[in-house]
Amino acid sequence: MTVADGTPHVVVVGGGFGGLAAVRALRRAPVRVTLVDRRNFHLFQPLAYQVATGALSAAEIATPLRQILRRQRNASVLLADVVGFELARRLVLLGDLPTGEHDRALSYDSLVVAGGSAYGYFGHDDWAAFAPELKSLEGALALRSRILSAFEAAEAELDDGRRRSWLTFAVVGAGPTGVEMAGQIAELARELRRSFRRADTRDARVLLIEAADRVLTSFPPGLSRRAERALERLGVTPRLDTSVVGIGPAAIELRHADGRLESVPTRTVVWAAGVTASPLAGLLAEASGAETDRAGRLLVEPDLTLPGHPEVFALGDMVAVRSSGGGVQQLPGVAPVAMQQGRAVARSLRRGREPFRYRDKGNLATIGRAKAVADVQGVRLSGFPAWVLWLVIHLAYLIGFQNRLLVFLRWTFSYVTRGRGARVIHR
Repeated sequence: MTVADGTPHVVVVGGGFGGLAAVRALRRAPVRVTLVDRRNFHLFQPLAYQVATGALSAAEIATPLRQILRRQRNASVLLADVVGFELARRLVLLGDLPTGEHDRALSYDSLVVAGGSAYGYFGHDDWAAFAPELKSLEGALALRSRILSAFEAAEAELDDGRRRSWLTFAVVGAGPTGVEMAGQIAELARELRRSFRRADTRDARVLLIEAADRVLTSFPPGLSRRAERALERLGVTPRLDTSVVGIGPAAIELRHADGRLESVPTRTVVWAAGVTASPLAGLLAEASGAETDRAGRLLVEPDLTLPGHPEVFALGDMVAVRSSGGGVQQLPGVAPVAMQQGRAVARSLRRGREPFRYRDKGNLATIGRAKAVADVQGVRLSGFPAWVLWLVIHLAYLIGFQNRLLVFLRWTFSYVTRGRGARVIHR
């Protein structure tokens, strides 16, 4: 709430790209900011797949929020889970605080909600037990243990058929995350060939399953074809026009475009397809009566405010933004969108409301060692130049000089030695 000296209180929910951008953009504003998150760190999610494949350690892409904001005098961090909103009374309802409390209300003058998104399993939530996702640090660590344990199981397995199933990896979804993950698993299999005696890790099969007719559908078709050829040279097998109809502990069930069903024995499935909005979108919709779309995203006004509540902003992957003409803006679910929205909200709080306009800076996806594709402001690159551009941009966006230095050194070491320093299994 507004304190005695008249300073407005801004509550920001979510320490991801969007929420953190909003907080940092308010550093010189005459407001008091409270950042609420259920995690005490900011996760650089675009590199989570490198944690899952042992290329980076968790600490190198997860930075404590208090460390990021330690010099911002008008900002504080509160570790808690948001369980509801009372918009009429301008309250955020909190639970699961470090004190053990499960019922606390936090008042605000302005509210910014940036809850992000999670992967959706198309109504088959039971698949999550067999196909972890890559939107969280927990998911990345669980996948790392599964992938490395599969190679260990192949080494210990006495039956050739079962060994082949351990050495078969299925990645569902051929967007940037799926492509990057499939390429990294294929490279990891090659790098491990001298570490095992019974199992030949070069025999590993990596299937990239996509319901569309090409990989990287957000890229121009020419770059998609180049990416597909680069994946095949790495040993990845794209399965296009193919949908998943079942996932179990020892197999994945596929349906091809001609209706043919196929069961592929595999013990390791990675889910990188389809997203659904954060549950916070549903909580806000319930509290305000606002609409949500089929993906659960909250429909917000062109200036990112909640309909009927100009003091409440929502942004990032959990929202769909109306255009000035009444339609819905088509925005990609990537970090730059959330960061630009966070800064736009901060400007609105400082200067007054203005419609959000996204500046598309392009798309990047890495495929493997010295292989990538890039579509940046009309310039289309592939191979080594695109890979260097990918490295530079990701290092620039990574938060904290220490993490940038550590990741740069780790990448340099891996490039020179073809080794990975984070191949630790947590059982």
